[in-house]
Order: sequence, then C-alpha cells, then structure tokens
Amino acid sequence: MSAKMNILKELEKEMYLFNIGEHLESYRLFGSKQRTENGIEGWRFTVWAPHAKNVSLVGDFTEWKPVEMQKIGKTGGWSLFTVDAAQGDCYKYYIEDKNGKKKYKIDPYSFAYEIPPKDASVVFDMPEKKWKDGRWAANKKRKSIYQKPLNIYEVHFSSWKKHEDGSWYSFKDLAETLIPYVKEMGYTHIEFMPLMEHPLEASWGYQITGYFAVAARYGNLIELRDFVEEAHKEGVGVIMDWVPGHFCKNDYALANFDGTPTFEYADPNRAINNRWGTLNFDLGKAQVHSFLISNAIFWLQEFHFDGIRVDAVSNMLYLDYDEGPWTPNEDGSNHNRQGIEFLKKMNTKIFERQPDTYMIAEESTAWANVTKPIEMGGLGFNYKWNMGWMNDTLRFFEMDPLFRKDNFNLITFSFMYAFNENFILPISHDEVVHGKQSLLAKMPGDRYKQFAGLRTLQAYMMAHPGKKLNFMGNEIGQFLEWRFYDQIEWGVLNNEFNPEFQHYIKTLNHLYKDTKALHEVDDANTGLEILDADNSLESVLSFIRTGEKPRDFLIVVCNFTPVERRNFRVGVPYEGHYEVLLNTEMQEFGGTWTENLPEMITSLDGMNRQPFSIEFTLPALGVLFIKPKRVFGVNK
Repeated sequence: MSAKMNILKELEKEMYLFNIGEHLESYRLFGSKQRTENGIEGWRFTVWAPHAKNVSLVGDFTEWKPVEMQKIGKTGGWSLFTVDAAQGDCYKYYIEDKNGKKKYKIDPYSFAYEIPPKDASVVFDMPEKKWKDGRWAANKKRKSIYQKPLNIYEVHFSSWKKHEDGSWYSFKDLAETLIPYVKEMGYTHIEFMPLMEHPLEASWGYQITGYFAVAARYGNLIELRDFVEEAHKEGVGVIMDWVPGHFCKNDYALANFDGTPTFEYADPNRAINNRWGTLNFDLGKAQVHSFLISNAIFWLQEFHFDGIRVDAVSNMLYLDYDEGPWTPNEDGSNHNRQGIEFLKKMNTKIFERQPDTYMIAEESTAWANVTKPIEMGGLGFNYKWNMGWMNDTLRFFEMDPLFRKDNFNLITFSFMYAFNENFILPISHDEVVHGKQSLLAKMPGDRYKQFAGLRTLQAYMMAHPGKKLNFMGNEIGQFLEWRFYDQIEWGVLNNEFNPEFQHYIKTLNHLYKDTKALHEVDDANTGLEILDADNSLESVLSFIRTGEKPRDFLIVVCNFTPVERRNFRVGVPYEGHYEVLLNTEMQEFGGTWTENLPEMITSLDGMNRQPFSIEFTLPALGVLFIKPKRVFGVNK
C-alpha cells in the first residue's frame, strides 16, 4: 500500500470517531495542520462537508484558484496536502453543493481568521508550549473546589480599558495591567466574555463564527496562552464564556455549510433562533458532539483555562424556550431530549479529563438538578448561576427603603433553596446594560445613600451562601451603564465616594478569601443558620455563616433601611467576647462612622434560638460582620 493510501486510511479511522461523536480532540484532525508527510514538509487541510458534491481549497497560495480536495472514503471528510501554503496565508473552502451551487466558506476548525469585516481563514498552527504554571496546577488539587473561595471578576476584553488613542489593549497589555489589578483587588478569577472569533462587536462575542480561534481583533492563540500562564503564575484563575447552544448565521460561516443543514437542525423550527438571530446546533447529531466537546476540551486542555461558563443552557433544555413556532416531541412535551443528553455527555467527558474544572451553567429557569451528578439524575455541571437570587435581590435594592418591609421576602426567599444547587451569585454584564442602569444608578436616594446601599448589597452578597461574580465597573461605582464600545469610567475615581468604594470592595474581597466561614461550606445547610429572617418591620436580616470547623463562624446583620438601630440585640451560639470584622459604614469606606463598635460581651439572655446574645448599635443602611474574639465551649 502506498504512503498516500496509508495517510487516507488513518484519516478514515479518525473520521469514523468523528462521525460517531467520539473524536474529542477533533481539532487535531481538521483545519490547517503543519505536517511532514513522506519526508515532505507542508500543510494538510481537512474539512467535514458530508453532502457536498465537490470541495476545493482556495487561498493566497493557489492565487485563489480552486484546487480540488480528495474525499476521505465515504466519511464526509475532504482533505488536501500542499507544500505551497505558508503560515499567515488566507484561505477558504469552495464548496459545490449537490445542486451545483458553489459558495466560499471559512474553515470551522481554523485557529485564526482575518480581522472583520474580512472573513477568510488564516493558515495557522500552534507550537507546543512548555507551561510554567505547575504550582497553580498543583494547588488546584490540594482542596475541593467547593471548599475554596470563588470570586469572579467578569471582563469584556475590549472595554475594560483602552489606550489614550482609543485603541484596545492587547493580551500582553492586559497581562501587565488586568492581572495585577485583579490580584490587588482580591478577586480569585477572571472570567472573559467570549473570546472566540465573531464578526459583530455589538454581539459581545455571543454570536460566534470561529470556535477554535480567538477574535483576530483581540490577538492570537499564542498570546492568549501566555496570558493564562501569567495569570496562573500570579495566583489568578481564568474562566471563559462559551456558546455551544447557537452560532452566528452569517452565510460564509457554519450556516448551511455544505449546502444542507450541517451543524444546525434540519427542522427550521428547531434550527432558527428568533430571539438572538442565530442558528441552534443540532445537538442530536454525533458529529456536532465531536465538534463542540472537542472545542470545550481545546480551551481547557490546550490553554489551561480553569473553567467554562456555558451560555444559554436553557436554550438547549427546552424546545419552546425561543420566541415563535416550535416543534414538540412525539408525545407533545417540550424538553429537548437531545440537548439534555448532549449536556450530560459533555460534562462526563470533560470531567474524565479535567476533574477540577469549573463547569458553570448559565441556566435561567427552575430546571432541577443542574449541578447534581448524572448518576443521580442531574445534568452533571458543578455550578449554576443563581438567576433567581439576582433578580429578587436587585428588585429589592431598587425599591425605596420605605417599601422594603412589605417586600422582605425578596431578600429572604433565596435561603429556602440556597443549597438545592451549587450556586454562583452573579451580578453580570446583563444587569447593567440595555437601559437597566449601572449598579450604582439602581440604588435609590441621594449619592451618599446610593453608595451606602451599594456597600450593603455587596456585603449581603458576600455573606450569602454561594460563590460570587461581579461585572467590571461594579467595583468602582461606575454611574453610566456598560457600553461595549467604551472603557470603564475610570475617571469616577477622582470623585467623592468612588475611591472609598473601590477600597471597600478590595477590603471585602480579601476578607472573603481569608474568612473560612464565608466560603468553605456553600453547598450544605451546615454552613448557614438563620437567626432572624422575619424582622420585616425594621428590614433587618441576621444569620450565621459557619466553616467546616465550628470555631470558624461569623454573625452577619444586615440593615436594609437608612435608620440606625441602637441597642440592637442578636443571639449568638457561644458565651464570650465578640468584635466587628466589617462595618460597611466606616468613614474609610465612604460612610460616617469614625470609630468602630467596641468589643461585645455576651449576655445570658438568649434569643433567636441561641443560648446567649450580644447588643450593639446597628448602622443605618449598613451591614456588620461580627466574629468571635474569645468564646467558650466551641469545639476546636
């Protein structure tokens, strides 16, 4: 058998795995790959176009004249080896469908593309990297992710900060500025909104054309790898948003790729996503499984990302989640059974390879057991955004404090289901855009009360069970809502209250990381004991957060009205002395208190089902974190 036939046989074997949905590193097969074949150095181009009549390669190296590719047996694959291509050349596939219609298409597996509005694929292959983040990788294995602090700083690549001439920061610029900033501010992880290639900036990256490439306007894959490595060396994790539910319907990309619905459903009711103007992946197709799961593994394995936030999971769970007509199951039900099985398979395959990865579901309905193991009837994610908490909390804080007593359940209801899933509490980009106003602008009252309300919100969020996520700009009290085309309002740090608020967030973040009671037990009710959730008249909420050891506990008292409460009393579990760990109304944070509360000594008068109690002044529109200083009877 000739060497050429041997190569085709090997390609057929790989195509077989791809076609049954089990080629989980298909990015090594498809795209433009630099190879030596039969002693000759060149580039092999491989693409999947199962219903095409003919596929040709065109590019700079062919003078844009079609060069026919060879069928890989009956696998639906096409391939070509050439010595003429070079790194950096532009190319496309010229696909003739079964009706004879011809169309130029990008390479779905290309590692690079031209900067929009240009849209050609770019010949690009990544060299192997000798990673220098071994200490970070070792530390990840030392403790369960559920017991670790997770406080995410959500970032949109091009609008965090810009150069004076308005140009975007590069990955190198961000490595020199964003990573030190995040570290200093006390966040544990950066989460990037989608970095993959997308033609329209106004989509924020959620309408993707090139799943295996970073947006060319941002940089390239090598620069992204170096950024992640630098973050890990500085003790900062990196998570990325990922969109496996739907894709950009631009004609030159994945849509109707070989003249037929290739990556999308054949049924238009399932394929067309009216809400987002995109196309839904056919999650029942084995080849789409290979494509998408390979893509997730690509980012986790080749780039050392610490996790993936899976966008629009609800869109994959329900057939009628979209607006407009929908096709039900044979029995009339609305669950997308193919989507459910895909999600289970995806999580299974990823955790087999990356057991300490964050697989985070952005799921906006009440679907049960999103973060439960598959063998227990779950979807197999390990975290889910708590959208219910976010909606109720922001509704509550947007109210005039006068009306909060009549809507107190908005702030307490989340405790009823706080441990039903492994939750992340998100205040994301979606909450500060499209006329929803910035977080600060949502707060009622004058400027002082707005910042007091914001400090109260952030302290309540930090004390509530669940990991945390805040969008960039929230930490400086930005007044304008987020604009994807402009940088954060860094200039507000020259105003009154803003620098104090940034200092407050920095203090709160570090306190969260250093205080075991606030992060060790987020997934079990042993980490929470409610003291009083019924004091709606005064709008005061009090509870205890506890770490793995009984001695690691914290008393949290939240006053949601601008009325100071003197001689306020709460129950505590142990006799002894207590002191304030955090008072949100201290002057250094922008409040009015110049001196903190003195040490508190317990009284034998028990309350809130506790054997002892302490008395103090509760600041107006403020939160106290109270820790034991010297107590008796607690097990060590």
